[in-house]
Formats: sequence, C-alpha cells, structure tokens
Amino acid sequence: MVKELIYTTGGRAFALVFRVIKAVRPRRPIHPRGVLLKGTLVRDSGADSGISWIDSAGTDDVVVRFSRSVGLPSVFPDILGLAVRVPGERPADILLASTGRSFPARFLLLLRKNAGQTTFTSMMPYKGSHGPVLLAAFPAEPSSVAPLPARLGQFRDQLAAAEWDLGLFHATPRGAWKRFGTLRLSADPPQVDTGIRFDPLLNSLPGAGIYGWARRLREPSYRTARS
Repeated sequence: MVKELIYTTGGRAFALVFRVIKAVRPRRPIHPRGVLLKGTLVRDSGADSGISWIDSAGTDDVVVRFSRSVGLPSVFPDILGLAVRVPGERPADILLASTGRSFPARFLLLLRKNAGQTTFTSMMPYKGSHGPVLLAAFPAEPSSVAPLPARLGQFRDQLAAAEWDLGLFHATPRGAWKRFGTLRLSADPPQVDTGIRFDPLLNSLPGAGIYGWARRLREPSYRTARS
C-alpha cells in the first residue's frame, strides 16, 4: 500500500511538471523537435527473454523518431531519444533514451552530443514471463562507429547519405545485455519530422506486460502530454 502511494504520488508529480512545460510547449512538452527516420528491425531467433515479440524471429519496416528531449540549443549535449513504432494490426511502440550501459547507469538519463556512440535503453522494465526485461539499442561494434552529431540538421544530413546500424539487446535489470536483433535506420527524405505520438503503455509489445508501479509512474504524464 505504501509503495503504491509512493508511485502514485510520483506519477502525479511528473504530470504536474509536464503541465507546467506544456504551458510553454503545448504541442510536445518534451522531445519538442526531432527527425523522422525509416528503417528495418530484424529479430533473430533464439532469445529467451520471456517476451514473445523479442523471442520470435521476424523482420519489420519501422517508423522511428530521433529527438532531443530537453530541447537545449544544438551546440549543447542533450538527453537523446529514439522512439520506434513497429506497425501491424496493433502497432507497438518502444521508447528509448540516452543512458549508461552498466548497472546502475542504465537507469540514469545522460546528456550526449554524439548519437553514434550513445546507449539507448528503455529504463523502465517490461514484464516478461521470466521477470523484468529491459531493452537497449547501441552499436554492436563501438570501435568502428563513425561520429553521428546530435545536432538535428547535421544528423539528418548525415543519415541521408548513410545508414545507422544499432544492435538490439535485452537484459534483466542487473544482467548482461544479450543481443536479439538489429535496427537499421536512414533519413526519410520527404519528411523532416512526424506528428506521430508514441506511447508504450497504449501500444505495448506483444507478449509484454506493464508493471503496476511503472504504469502509475508514467501514465499521468503521458496522458497530460497527449491532451
């Protein structure tokens, strides 16, 4: 009961912050500007995460938005975001943000200037049949990654001429990252940004549940952002 109250209070506090920011940025309180990307998401067979979508092989054409969360001037680092929509009869959304890779840094939002060397994680775990599952996307071969500036204009120009390959990984909250697929991205020439609203609570991954405490923390602010 006490934990539920803490998470509910935290969710309301986040929603209040969103309402204040929304007064200045009515369209998108966070991640105000972004770049629309197109790509292919390939899932290999053999994963054993306890979430059917991760553990089954498949290939999807995805819509992705790369963005700067705080919206600081482009000369400064920012919290970087990757929002991925997997289409289908029921689309699935994955939200990833720039964090560290090890424990506990994988739960800490970090400012970054180079998207190409950034680790993006879900931070909040999904509920799988084996327990909590985190998702991440980062270069599988860091030594061979070219710099990819997080300035949106430069970022888009660079991806108009080259692809951005990221490994997809899953892990328990403290466990090692295990690769289950690849995300290959490029700029979408006809469009600069997208009006799509990504919501992992409304559009969850097949086979993945949402922990009650995570829903209580996130749902009020998501609802405020959508309103």
